[in-house]
Amino acid sequence: MSIDQVASRADREQAVLDRIDRARRRRPKVREERITLAHGAGGKATATLIEAVFLEAFRNPALELLEDGAVLDLLHGRLAFTTDSYVVSPLFFAGGCIGDLAVNGTVNDLAMTGARPVALSASFILEEGFPVEEVQRIAAAMADAARAAHVEIVTGDTKVVQRGKGDGCYITTAGVGIVERPVRLSAAAAQPGDAVLVSGPLGDHGITVMLARGDLDLDADISSDTASLADLAGRLLDAVPETRLLRDATRGGVATILNEVAAASDVAIIVDEATVPVRPMVTGACELLGIDPLYVACEGRLVAIVPGADADAALAALQTDPLGADAAVIGRVGQEPPGLVLLKTAFGGTRIVDKLVGDPLPRIC
Repeated sequence: MSIDQVASRADREQAVLDRIDRARRRRPKVREERITLAHGAGGKATATLIEAVFLEAFRNPALELLEDGAVLDLLHGRLAFTTDSYVVSPLFFAGGCIGDLAVNGTVNDLAMTGARPVALSASFILEEGFPVEEVQRIAAAMADAARAAHVEIVTGDTKVVQRGKGDGCYITTAGVGIVERPVRLSAAAAQPGDAVLVSGPLGDHGITVMLARGDLDLDADISSDTASLADLAGRLLDAVPETRLLRDATRGGVATILNEVAAASDVAIIVDEATVPVRPMVTGACELLGIDPLYVACEGRLVAIVPGADADAALAALQTDPLGADAAVIGRVGQEPPGLVLLKTAFGGTRIVDKLVGDPLPRIC
């Protein structure tokens, strides 16, 4: 890399930090007196809780970025670190269970920082009376997912709470990875002219969990998309080193991610509804529920923002992997109106896609 390229990258990184600093000056306030389910949904209430309470209490440069994982510059290289908790109900569903969900979710958070996942921890909160056989099924699913993702579960903890106090099983995982590429991925790095891509159909996981609960009177052949995205992310970064952002579309879905990018980068994002991949069964279920697939969680799909000139290369890289076979370019980054996400509808109109309000699909991850 030349001196000019290094200087250019440093200038871009400083611009990103400046935009984050300006955004953080607008200090939100939690208006509710008690925690609601909406505070865990990944939308507006979650963002307010995190920024007004946790960021305010723990403020530091790594946390300020509010990405899926922190990237720490250490003496001998760069380390990515993340943590996540899983409270999905039911614990088992078509295509997966809380166990592989916990592994894949944490691996994916590391991969979205540009890191190669290396090791995980796993902490279990089990309820008195929970069947040992189900604990074994969950552990086996975690072991299979870890092998598939090329990581090891190297430490952990177990606690048991009284009957009726823990809903069977909760899992918290943490993970570390090594950042081997010279990338700085950030929601504040998007620029006008960039392209927005998704790696496959949206909403499979969230709708699968709803079907497993029996909440919908539907007989649908659909499974969770839970999977490790580490290899897919690596293919994309190899093909497009100037990738601006990677995010896995979990709570709050693609809509929440794009709103975070629009706000952090002070840009507009324009999505073409006709190009957004959604399976017909997911579309039908969303219509019954009265929700937009853009808000429904995935567990094996990523959102990427890349320079517009690299959109074709990024799409081709994603489509070389089975997990990205149905990848699509769904939109672009513009200048106006800054901070907003707009959807060009199939009927020829345009509407604002705001952050998720409330929690239409609780306990799905």
